[in-house]
Amino acid sequence: MSEMEIQPQAQHGLRRQLGLGDLVLAQVLCVVGSSWVGVAAGLGRAQMLFWLGAMLAFYLPMAASVIGLNRQMPLEGGLYVWAHRAFGDLGGFLTAWNVLIYAIAVTAAILYAVPTEIAYFIGPSAAWLPENRLVSLAIVTATVAGVTLAAILGLDVGKWVQNIGGIAILAVFATLILLPLWGLARHQPILWSPLSFAAPPRDLRTMALFGQIMFGGLCGLEYVAILAGESRQPARTIGQSVWIASPIICAMFILGTSTVVSFVPQSSIDFIAPIPQTMRAALGQTGVGNLIAMTAILLIEVRLLGAASMIFTGATRLPMTAGWDELVPRWFARLHPRWRTPVNSIACMALLVFVLLVLANVGVHAQEAYQLLSNASITHYEVAYLAMFAVPLVGRAALRRQLPLWLKLTSIAGGISTLFSLIISAYPFVNVVDAHAYAIKIVGTVLVSNCVALGFYGIRTRFLARRQIAGEEISSAD
Repeated sequence: MSEMEIQPQAQHGLRRQLGLGDLVLAQVLCVVGSSWVGVAAGLGRAQMLFWLGAMLAFYLPMAASVIGLNRQMPLEGGLYVWAHRAFGDLGGFLTAWNVLIYAIAVTAAILYAVPTEIAYFIGPSAAWLPENRLVSLAIVTATVAGVTLAAILGLDVGKWVQNIGGIAILAVFATLILLPLWGLARHQPILWSPLSFAAPPRDLRTMALFGQIMFGGLCGLEYVAILAGESRQPARTIGQSVWIASPIICAMFILGTSTVVSFVPQSSIDFIAPIPQTMRAALGQTGVGNLIAMTAILLIEVRLLGAASMIFTGATRLPMTAGWDELVPRWFARLHPRWRTPVNSIACMALLVFVLLVLANVGVHAQEAYQLLSNASITHYEVAYLAMFAVPLVGRAALRRQLPLWLKLTSIAGGISTLFSLIISAYPFVNVVDAHAYAIKIVGTVLVSNCVALGFYGIRTRFLARRQIAGEEISSAD
């Protein structure tokens, strides 16, 4: 990619705020969700086998795609731009749409977990809080307001929220990984075997859990590429951030899950907040242990805010970059004169997140609502990832010729893994009110949202065509 091709995005007035250290912390923040060690712990002592399988089948191909495609196209918009260059307007628009739906839903899912984390922070007396919809809504409304303000002020403020969140999750996992040593020193009855291998049950629930940790737990490396136009030397630093963050991320998941398995019975795992649950099981409710547990849970709250800020910020950039390409109204691309952030896009995304939070838990319990939000978001992201893995395989010939053979081979593996995760995602691994209704919600959400996207794209295309014809007629009359 020549400098002449990269330069036009720099003319939109974006500020390059993110360096290598910011990007490494952002990678950890985007990929390492605190709930995934609980999901993997649902596999019991087979968790390491499944983590390793997921990393080989999906994580390595994902990392290869991020490094290869970003090196070729280090532009603001990330995956949207890669798909747009490979498949044209419709392919780019649908990819951006699915990433956007993912980002909105996963932001809502992260914020939805805040009341549960607070309940663990306070202790047993606050066990009622997650199921009290009025109080929970008040908490998440205040959080949405804070995330929105950080996005408006820009990455010179927002990156510190995200960096602190990345440092917080590193500290939490370091504490989590060391908990078994605390337990053994105090002669707690635990069976800790961090590198154990065991055969899991051969059933649909096991496959659903594997699909969840493979894609849901490990996806997100490419997300920071959305902010390539706001990163310093993105062709080099984003790839470097992948190399640096990847071994840290893999170790955090495997060793952190082994601690959850050691302290929490497999049938009692809280899939929303497994780390606070494990902290309380290991450290208790009094004394020094209680202080450590409260500190760790507070750091998880900081991480949740950082992750929500990062993902929300990325979401606001997608309508902005699509607006540059006239795929959505340029209203979304309007920048604040002082902070140079897309304020209209930010306001729109904040409203959508809030509406989704209100609708998510209508008629269901907290764990099911959280899982529905999580799975609905991941399923859209899987659709977008299929587009990413398809770029080196079936994208425009001129682009394919510039991409190496190894990227095409890893894209085949990544595409197969993503497709498996997409198919199995409709099967719930938590107890739900109605399993068939749950599956219909997951599949139906993806189908309906993409039909809406196609309808919007058709209307937008016809509008631009009529405007072009009108412009030509005016030019002819002159």
